[in-house]
Amino acid sequence: MSDIRRDMPVLARHAGEWDGTYVHVDAAGAIVDRHRAQLTCRFPGDGSWPYYQINRYSWTDGRTEEIHFPATYRDRRIWFDNERINGSAWEVDARSVMLTWTRKDLPGSYLYEMIQLSADGRHRSRVWHWFQDDRLVKRTLIGEIRVG
Repeated sequence: MSDIRRDMPVLARHAGEWDGTYVHVDAAGAIVDRHRAQLTCRFPGDGSWPYYQINRYSWTDGRTEEIHFPATYRDRRIWFDNERINGSAWEVDARSVMLTWTRKDLPGSYLYEMIQLSADGRHRSRVWHWFQDDRLVKRTLIGEIRVG
């Protein structure tokens, strides 16, 4: 068993395919965007990356986006550093994972994400808090179900 799966058992339970909806709201709670998301969470085990996530977004107007998030592992955290973000994730309790990251394309920004996984591992609830220059500017509300 790899160290990451042993040391981060809650994160390990996220492995698989997820389908859901992202709803972005401004600081006052008004919806500013909504789109579908399909995520793949993997622990490759081939030495390339200990954790690898692919996010596929689609909007009703036909727009799509695919983002790859490879992560390293150390100190009981996964660490992201790619062209878009820099940050890390760690486990809080038997159902929760926290993340914090900065967006490289948004100077002065940082985000916090809280993820809760249901006891049966079939449902996830996630919330992102977006800060710009230490002020909350947006939240992203995410509901997902495991599809694979």
